[in-house]
Amino acid sequence: MGGRIRATTAVVNTVSRTRFKRPPRLAFFAMDACVITCAVSGVAADRSQHPSIPYTPEDYAKEARRARDAGASVIHIHARYPDGRPSYRVQEYKAITEAILAEAPDFIINYSTGAVGVPIEERVHQITALKPELGALNMGSMTYAKYSSKRKSFVFDFVFANPFSDITSLLERMNAANVKPECECFDTGHVWNVRPLLDMGLLEEPVQFSLVLGVLGGAPPEVTTLAHMASLLPERHTWEVIAISRQQWKLVAAGASLGGNVRVGLEDNFYLPAGDVAGSNGDLIEAAARSVQLAGRTVAEPSEARRLLSLPDPPDRDPLRDWRPAEGEE
Repeated sequence: MGGRIRATTAVVNTVSRTRFKRPPRLAFFAMDACVITCAVSGVAADRSQHPSIPYTPEDYAKEARRARDAGASVIHIHARYPDGRPSYRVQEYKAITEAILAEAPDFIINYSTGAVGVPIEERVHQITALKPELGALNMGSMTYAKYSSKRKSFVFDFVFANPFSDITSLLERMNAANVKPECECFDTGHVWNVRPLLDMGLLEEPVQFSLVLGVLGGAPPEVTTLAHMASLLPERHTWEVIAISRQQWKLVAAGASLGGNVRVGLEDNFYLPAGDVAGSNGDLIEAAARSVQLAGRTVAEPSEARRLLSLPDPPDRDPLRDWRPAEGEE
């Protein structure tokens, strides 16, 4: 053959914005670049489980540099105090973000809003104050658990409550701050929850989805489940796969092959495809980049990722630079 055509089958939804009724069809299309996100720290694990989980801004900066060098263009941030405890304060988000951008100034910044037992204002004030490019938005409530077959017991078990009242409140504040929501869907019903938000005008297309698989209480970590969830998406969208623990790598490969973007990092999984423990976030990003390339795609650089995700380029960093704590705050 005279030339190479890189193409794959992907699930393409042909439904309208409001109906979500017609079944998906399979189509061939030339693949574009794949955006890789680094979930750099999370809040559940600590250094007793993995020594490279960052605590201080300097730790975050080192891990961010490794991830960026390996191919990540988005970094998903949960803040921590320097002793490793989760922080929901703007101060820690600002210090961590400034340290990351000093090392990798072209990173796309994504803040978490997920938390249990934390007032909604403390879940979103880092977004309204610092205005990152992306803000995670959990799209429904669920049982959130982890089970140990060795112990024959649950490691943890709680209800992760995200009623529509909270979702709309977070979304209104993101919109006011001009921050694009990243709709995190842990099950098929969460994908469906986008419909009223589109109808209300609170979400604008193209919607950014993250399809999360592997959390006990949510979607199981199976390729068929991922393909089904992707088939439910509205016509104008972008999506990424987030897969938890060691099932991650088959779903990264599937997501890349189906035309999605991918997320990896120490928040989601400690292990490389062969079963070895990763030394850093950079090792996980490097493995994800190889999987993307094996699917016949290229790894997006930040400028291309901004175009694919419909984000402004260059980003507005003035709110991050200008924010100061109120008088009396540390």
